[in-house]
Amino acid sequence: MSQRCPLLVPTMLLLLAAARAQQQPLDAPDFDREVRPILADRCFPCHGPDAGKRKAGLRLDVEDGSRATLESGERAIVPGDPANSELVRRIRSVDPEYRMPRPESKLALSDAERDVLERWIASGAAYRTHWAWRPLPDLVPVPAVDDARWPRNAIDSFVLARLRTHELVPAPEAPRARLLRRASFALTGLPPEPDDVIAFERDDAPDAFERAVDRLLGSVAYAEHMTADWLDAARFADTWGYQSDVHREVWPWRDQVIRAFDRNLPYDEFLRQQLAGDLLPSPTRESALATAFLRLHRMTNEGGSVEEEYRVESVCDRVETIGTAILGVTLGCAKCHDHKYDPFTQRDYYGLSALLDDADEAGLYSHFTDATPTPALWLPTADQERELARATRRIGELEHALRIATARRADAFAAWLGALTDPPALTGASGVFGFESIAADGTLDDASGHARRGRTAEGPTLGPGAVGQALQLDGENNASFPGAADFTRDDPFTIACFVRVTEHHDRAVIWHRSRAWTDAGSRGYELLLEDGRLSAALIHFWPGNALRVVAREPLPIGRFVHVAARYEGSSRAAGLSLFVDGVPVATDVVRDALTREIEGGGADALTLGQRFRDKGLRGAAIDELAVVPRALAGLEIAELAAPGALREAFAHQNEAPQRGALREVFLASHDQELTRLRGELRDARRARSAIVGAIREIVTMRDDVPVPRIAYRLERGNYERRAEPVEPAAPAAILPWPKGAPRNRLGLAQWLLDPRHPLTARVAVNRIWQMHFGRGLVPTSEDFGTQGQRPVHPELLDWLARRFVDSGWDLKALHRLIVTSSTWRQDSRCAPTLRELDPDNELLARGASFRLAAEAIRDGALFASGLLVREVGGPSVKPYQPPGLWEEKSGTSYQEDPGKGLWRRSLYTYQKRTSPPPAMTTLDAGSREVCSVRRQRTSNPLQALLLMNDPQHVETARSLAQRTLHETVDRRARIERMVRRVIARAPSPGEVDVMLEAVAEERARFAAEPAAALALCSVGKAPRDESLDVTELAAWTALASTLFSLDEAVTLR
Repeated sequence: MSQRCPLLVPTMLLLLAAARAQQQPLDAPDFDREVRPILADRCFPCHGPDAGKRKAGLRLDVEDGSRATLESGERAIVPGDPANSELVRRIRSVDPEYRMPRPESKLALSDAERDVLERWIASGAAYRTHWAWRPLPDLVPVPAVDDARWPRNAIDSFVLARLRTHELVPAPEAPRARLLRRASFALTGLPPEPDDVIAFERDDAPDAFERAVDRLLGSVAYAEHMTADWLDAARFADTWGYQSDVHREVWPWRDQVIRAFDRNLPYDEFLRQQLAGDLLPSPTRESALATAFLRLHRMTNEGGSVEEEYRVESVCDRVETIGTAILGVTLGCAKCHDHKYDPFTQRDYYGLSALLDDADEAGLYSHFTDATPTPALWLPTADQERELARATRRIGELEHALRIATARRADAFAAWLGALTDPPALTGASGVFGFESIAADGTLDDASGHARRGRTAEGPTLGPGAVGQALQLDGENNASFPGAADFTRDDPFTIACFVRVTEHHDRAVIWHRSRAWTDAGSRGYELLLEDGRLSAALIHFWPGNALRVVAREPLPIGRFVHVAARYEGSSRAAGLSLFVDGVPVATDVVRDALTREIEGGGADALTLGQRFRDKGLRGAAIDELAVVPRALAGLEIAELAAPGALREAFAHQNEAPQRGALREVFLASHDQELTRLRGELRDARRARSAIVGAIREIVTMRDDVPVPRIAYRLERGNYERRAEPVEPAAPAAILPWPKGAPRNRLGLAQWLLDPRHPLTARVAVNRIWQMHFGRGLVPTSEDFGTQGQRPVHPELLDWLARRFVDSGWDLKALHRLIVTSSTWRQDSRCAPTLRELDPDNELLARGASFRLAAEAIRDGALFASGLLVREVGGPSVKPYQPPGLWEEKSGTSYQEDPGKGLWRRSLYTYQKRTSPPPAMTTLDAGSREVCSVRRQRTSNPLQALLLMNDPQHVETARSLAQRTLHETVDRRARIERMVRRVIARAPSPGEVDVMLEAVAEERARFAAEPAAALALCSVGKAPRDESLDVTELAAWTALASTLFSLDEAVTLR
């Protein structure tokens, strides 16, 4: 609250306020229902939890703050004394400079709202903790009701007690056919079979409906239906999003979710696996796969993007997804500042982000390669696992044989050395470049004897070198050597050269064979300067699938230094060594997790001095480049650094150091037995790499960052503006961190699943309730905070949440409890007076009625037509879609599936974030760019046009007609079969007569327009039975299309 204006407040105004307070009865307004919404909406923006925006030191979201003495000496609230409460003076003032809220805020209080606040203060100004922050009660009493016949379970007792307070009675049970259709769609997302409806209508057993429910819950269709809902929350999509929006393979995670729901994995274990399946005491591939949930966020590969910026954005997305999907709160509002309405600080936000920032990941995915961003989980088939095990075993056997053979070569070495009359020569180079001249066409001579030449770009020049001339580099130019160094991770090699740097480099490229830096995930191999130190790496995707070693000492500046990197082909950091001036140097292992290929992405040549979108070697010179396709012995590298080292060692061969160095040379390149074994080992490694290359992998979480990151509060959410460090933690305002819990994702799961947790169970049961009634007990299922709507049945919500936890978090039991209740089984039809009294059905005096989800509308039509392909799981499919949409967004073209993919369930439909399936979005499905737990239901003409004209729906109408024409020649029977398949009930005689008339009219129209009949019957790729009369088929297709477009067909009643 700002300082009091010097203008005098009229004395009469104060007297009137005092008199009004004395005259009003002290009936306290309900704080949760009446007071808090006013404070939250009009006062908290300036006097709420956000300390950075708080005015005049006044805090109204907590009781102590509201009673504190302000800088002005006033108290905003004096309990029981409105006349002396500055808040009342301010809200009653007519002076715009003094009145609250301030006019510039664009907020205002009505007279009724002012009265509520004044009465609240007069009654003592009692605060209550917001309902959603209160711990889940251990016991929620079920109200006693005066009608023991209607309630089937406790849900009904809560609802009936509420109805009695409004002098209302429940609606009768829905007709049996409608009830089974409702249950089938609610539990499986599909309509019932007509025969099942008929059998159910004839089944008089008291438990007939319960048995039908159990059958539905036991079907895999239930698991698919539950998964479809979770896909929205998990922001599942088949593409990365942003500009390029290219494909990614994440469908195996969707299959894992289906399997989890199918076996009724308890919800607490489901969440534990989704968040921390890799950290469980005994993790499995299945539990680790579940953690892909946290990696389904968008990523970009746009040129010029800052890797760290988008890595931080990915972590923030996880925070906000957990906030929405599991906690039901708007944590994103605390990213840039303290939450303005709820008790979440920025420190809470970044403390939670610290728990989710343990993966060795990059912020960008590769533009030039299809590498899966790390961490990634392998998903081999059973055959691949067997092949991989055999290949790994073979490599182990050969490595063992090589070690044994190496230890037994003393006699062979002595014989070899004794036979030598001259020092051994260094041979076998695949490229030797001395840089003595640059040809007119910019090419370079290769002195190794191979018929290849180097090439230059951006005009490097020659200058004084270590030996003669050297290549002068400015950070923009380069030289490359096609064919000289085309190594895989299974090939041993050595690359050496002289380099002179004239300044300290934080980062600079000496040489590499790769396409780009972050644009290719650095795939390839490289020698860099990092903080002035040599850094060598082999990389599939940086940082999580790579080897890197870094020299401990900086490279000398101002003179030519001979540097060499030697690699043994083992895919292990221990096999990667650095040499300076012919001497091995101490290194630190930065990464040691190379498991896949390093070639690909368009990298075609070893290149010196520069890389696409990386930092070049500025003000430097390189000389005497040598490339050798084997791991040289140390003495051989010393020979490259200082010619004569081999001769010197040979001359002193009887001295122990020199003899040992010569032995290494013999073993490395002159022993035929070891050469043979190394060749076999290389071939075995290549065979294993081929197997690995075919194994599918998927982004997941893994606690594998080499050094735990320090988390910071970020000013305004900017990744570059680090404030103070924060500890990994969850918002203590909700629940304290569990004692002894690890400060990681597993500890977060433990915090979320604490039986006392105020939110997790409430949010979960509310979402399930939303599935069955069209809206949650808390209508704003994404926001349980003070800006969300209060629960319409708070005691029922708490009872359900407690029951859910006590049942072992049993989802199927929760569904069964809800759909077998008398509340859910009510008829949705009601008198106009009740609809006027309770338009949103908050009192639950009737059954639910709402439009089906986009997926259920399409799947229901496919099911009724007989086209639905019931295969479970597998890659996403591409059904019909208007042409040109993908091209417009990202330049790629949409290729619809040629066969059964056209008729799979909609949860398998390919989701491209920048161009989601238009048939789904027209019916209010989302783009899956961010977490969503509640779809808005709209009604517009496009939806009707879709149902009548979309090829998928025209095809289902034609297939239903064709199916029905084959089944019977009786026209009235045809109509009954079609109606039962589409809306799961028998038509009335009057409806049959109307439809027969409609078919006759369509028959006459198509008889006069045979081309139109043929065109209608030719829509879609489902085979058309050419034995059927086209006019007849078209007429019945028109009727089927009308049925599919009925409100009754697309509405759950």
